Formats: sequence, structure tokens, C-alpha cells
Amino acid sequence: MGIIRVTNIRAYAFHGCLKEESKIGSDYRVDVAVKANLQVSAQSDRLKDTVDYVHVNRIVKEEMAIPSKLLEHVAKRILNRIFDEMAIANEATVEVSKINPPIGGNVQMVTIEMTSQRS
Repeated sequence: MGIIRVTNIRAYAFHGCLKEESKIGSDYRVDVAVKANLQVSAQSDRLKDTVDYVHVNRIVKEEMAIPSKLLEHVAKRILNRIFDEMAIANEATVEVSKINPPIGGNVQMVTIEMTSQRS
């Protein structure tokens, strides 16, 4: 077993419960960790035998482009696609962070983290 991490994927998106958030947007950071059996790819040296981090990045960018009220909803969509599109994935963790959230204080970011396993 091993872990492929794609860290600090940046996106500008329109998530949030406030009407202003869906109009003006915000900066986001997404971190993904995918657990998989990496022994085959370690032997074969072939991309088809591992977690393709270019594919992970594409999934994140595409899902971040779809507005949602809650970051949890976005994270769950990302997790669903990882399992739907990457047969090698056994478990995945997604962190979605809203940078400088409009919460009336000096807060760098808020983050939700979700983990799912292949069923």
C-alpha cells in the first residue's frame, strides 16, 4: 500500500451560502491523498499501474468549477469521481480550504476534510 498526494491545488470558485460568495467567488486550496497498492507500478514503471496525479488535478479543477453551497458537497463529489474513475484507489482523503473566508474575523482559511474508502 502507498499514498499519492497532490497538495495545494489552487482554484478560484464560487462556493458558499451567501449570495455574494456565489457572485464574486473566492480563492480555494484543495489537497488530495489517495491510498492504493503501488507495488505493481513500482515494478512495472508504467503510468497505467498507478494513481495518475494529472487525472486527480483534472477532477479537482472540474468539480471546483461547479458551484456548491457547502465545501462538504464539493469534497464528496471529488471523492466519488476518484473512486469512479480510478480503479486502483482504495481510500482517499480530500481537504477543501476556503482562503480568507468572509466570517468577520482575521482567519487565513477554513478547511473541511473528508475520507472515504472503496465500498
